[in-house]
Amino acid sequence: MATIQKILVTGANGQLGKELQQLAPGFPDYEFIFLSKEDLPIHHFEMVRHYFSVYHPAYVINCAAYTAVDRAETEKERSCQINGEAVGVLAAICKENNCRLIHISTDYVFDGTATVPYKEEDTTNPQSAYGASKLEGEQQAMQFNPDCIIIRTSWVYSEYGKNFVKTMVKLMGEKKEIHVVNDQVGSPTYAADLAEAILQIIANCQSSIVNCQGGIYHFSNTGIINWYDFALAIKELTGSTCKINPIPTSQYPTPAKRPAYSVLDTAKIQKVFGIRLKEWKDSLKACISKLK
Repeated sequence: MATIQKILVTGANGQLGKELQQLAPGFPDYEFIFLSKEDLPIHHFEMVRHYFSVYHPAYVINCAAYTAVDRAETEKERSCQINGEAVGVLAAICKENNCRLIHISTDYVFDGTATVPYKEEDTTNPQSAYGASKLEGEQQAMQFNPDCIIIRTSWVYSEYGKNFVKTMVKLMGEKKEIHVVNDQVGSPTYAADLAEAILQIIANCQSSIVNCQGGIYHFSNTGIINWYDFALAIKELTGSTCKINPIPTSQYPTPAKRPAYSVLDTAKIQKVFGIRLKEWKDSLKACISKLK
């Protein structure tokens, strides 16, 4: 009888980690180990080594990250330690232990000046400390473990944690009028869809349905919108009567610069791993129905 392979998930209490926990029972061929940042701070390298010696995972899904985009501007060292150095060490430990690392990255590694969707090999040029720290993590991971799979994603939301959709639902329930920027363009990603794609990649690699190539991949739901469009869709699906006013980014300054254009070209992940993408509005509908 084949040994059940173990999948270790770091950052298990974040949006993606929670969605993976929801899906895990549907993948009985694997044993899941879910570790929160309290259970396993990935920048504590001896603890990382200890967990590997205890569990011997076949896969690690690294959902752990420093995600406070604006605060990273004043906590650069900490964001680099968690998003950069720790990812490199995790990748190296995975390689030592013959374990496949799947690491989550971000559209913030680009400068947002493009006019067509970003391909994986396009030039990176982060405009924020957060983006720079995530790029550092990608580079270190690929340097120490070229077989790792890095998935860049954008505009992540879910029924868990803090995100745009939950913030909008809350504000629309409390206020008669809100302002939302209309000059930042991207593709939303429902964390449940990303979680499903990751587990599908593992299952497909395991059964040799696909040639499991390491490297960088892009994932989001399909469709291109701005934040104002997104807010209007949330309003429609929740039946809110709140008035939404479109404003330029210049009227909503933040410590960290956001990419004006962060649409990701997702052709590669579909082709290599046979992943099918869902349309953003269908996924938003699914999330809103769960929030209700």
